[in-house]
Amino acid sequence: MSSSWPVPDVPGPGQESVWDYPRPPRVEPTGERVEIRLGGVVVAHTTRALRVLETSHPPTYYVPVGDFVAGALRPAAGSSWCEFKGAASYVDVVAGSAVAARAGWSYPRPSPGFEALVDHVAVMPAAMDQCTVDGEVVVPQEGGFYGGWVTRRVTGPFKGGPGTRGW
Repeated sequence: MSSSWPVPDVPGPGQESVWDYPRPPRVEPTGERVEIRLGGVVVAHTTRALRVLETSHPPTYYVPVGDFVAGALRPAAGSSWCEFKGAASYVDVVAGSAVAARAGWSYPRPSPGFEALVDHVAVMPAAMDQCTVDGEVVVPQEGGFYGGWVTRRVTGPFKGGPGTRGW
């Protein structure tokens, strides 16, 4: 796909188009069952996740810190800046001898409008053994930079793959 503006896929019944998501992004609670596995074990399970929805991106799921198993999150060096959410801090996700370095992030002091993200962590699904939403295995957003979770619920095309930088 070229860097020209994409043509959105037409959503089917029960689907959402990421092209209908807002910019700046919206944070919304979801009661979906979210499970994250690393090192062959469940490191997080919740029905209290938040979805961050932004134009052209599949949802990013933020899980309450308290819904990760004890010891699964370890502070990691570095930070980054989101033009909407503010300064992000990173964590390693740990399960026994399995370590996904800097695979999770949070916003300890998010920008106004994103206060709901306090005490929640998002993870890169590509760095985990498996992430599921209501039992469906998530496909990681392409590109290795964004943390979107692709399920049958959403249609694209999605930012992140080759030629999408200018979207």
